[in-house]
Amino acid sequence: MEINEKVLKSIIEEVLANLQSEEKKAPSVSTGHFQVKNKGVSDRGKKKDEVVIAVGPAFFEYQTKTITKIPHEDVIRELMAGVEEEGLRPRVIKVYHTSDVAFMAHHAASLSGSGIGIGIQSKGTTIIHSKYLEPLSNLELFPQAPLLDLPVYRLIGRNAAKYAKGESPNPVPTMNDQMARPKYQAIAALLHIKETEHVVQKKLSDELEIAF
Repeated sequence: MEINEKVLKSIIEEVLANLQSEEKKAPSVSTGHFQVKNKGVSDRGKKKDEVVIAVGPAFFEYQTKTITKIPHEDVIRELMAGVEEEGLRPRVIKVYHTSDVAFMAHHAASLSGSGIGIGIQSKGTTIIHSKYLEPLSNLELFPQAPLLDLPVYRLIGRNAAKYAKGESPNPVPTMNDQMARPKYQAIAALLHIKETEHVVQKKLSDELEIAF
């Protein structure tokens, strides 16, 4: 699929316009019954029945939807529900020191009492990680954010909980579309750049209280 300069420019302008209209600086987010409250610096968990979900620096505030326009609140709801379906407790933190999903997920795992964490960028790219692995290794990687839908996010939550219980689940099945990369490449790059703008390298992660 060839994207000429005119089309690429049009895509970039549209993405930037959407991002500028969505940007806001608020300590909490409320959409209907959905609320996010910042509870301050997150601690290292001690409970073995938890899975920590780390969201990116722009998540909920400066970006509110994934690359395919899935609201962040719906994504978090499904991830948390998947963990809860396996009898475990999800805990959500916001990472500021990096926008790299691998390091976000590893950081989540290092703060998780079970040693298992999930990292998710604002555009939707997701990883399940273990604190016992190197940051650039992982348990499961979901790099094609445009192909991730709500049922898949729920399954990601379930698999993370299964790893936390010491199980060895089958990898979450995902679609594979060779056209997704060229179609969304420019938008994905822009969304990542916009998220990286909100990185604060030495800032500690915050605990988030999620209410639906």
